[in-house]
Parts: sequence; C-alpha cells; structure tokens
Amino acid sequence: MSRPLPLLVLILVIAVFFSFTLIIKPVLSAEITIGHAIFNAECASCHVGGGNILIENKTLQTSAMKKYLDNYDTDPIGAIVNQIHNGKGAMPAFKNKLTKEEILEVGLYVFQMAETGW
Repeated sequence: MSRPLPLLVLILVIAVFFSFTLIIKPVLSAEITIGHAIFNAECASCHVGGGNILIENKTLQTSAMKKYLDNYDTDPIGAIVNQIHNGKGAMPAFKNKLTKEEILEVGLYVFQMAETGW
C-alpha cells in the first residue's frame, strides 16, 4: 500500500508546476507587451530593430551591450535598467519621464529581444 503516496506526490508536483506555468507565463508576456509598447513610444526612434541610429556600434544586441554596459555580464537586466534610468553619452536619462516600473518593463523587453536576436 506504499505505492499510492509516491503517485500522489507526483500528481501534486505536476499540478503545482502547471499552475505556476499558467500563472507566470502570462504575467511575463504582459510585461513584455507593456515594455514593447513603451519601447516603441520612447526608444524606437533611435533604436529601431535593436540598432542605434546615432552611434552604430552601441546597439541593443547582446554582444554590443556586453562591451559598453557596466556589469552586463553579471546583471544584464540591471545594467539595461541602469542605462535607461540614468542615460549615458548621447542617450538621455528616462528617470524623470518614465516610472521605475515602466523602466523595468522596457529593460525586460530589451533583454528578451537581445537574447532572441531582435
């Protein structure tokens, strides 16, 4: 009679896994959609398609951001968020234009797009 307990545990683990998958994925998708909308409104004029119309080598491609964003190798999302928040060089700071949540959403969007090659 010891077999039903492991089966019950397995069923519970599967149920929990799928419940998290069904809850978390739509939340992340919503953030990416919001980030995408903000990116299109605020960033795409200079960074269309992950490029950079002002400084050709400072694109939003992963390989480029690793070179010019401090701490990208250890905290890529934090590095992107910092750049959006504070600006640097030709890029303006958005800390007075976007909320912290909006900056994070754009940062998550940029990171995801960079990871998938825009």
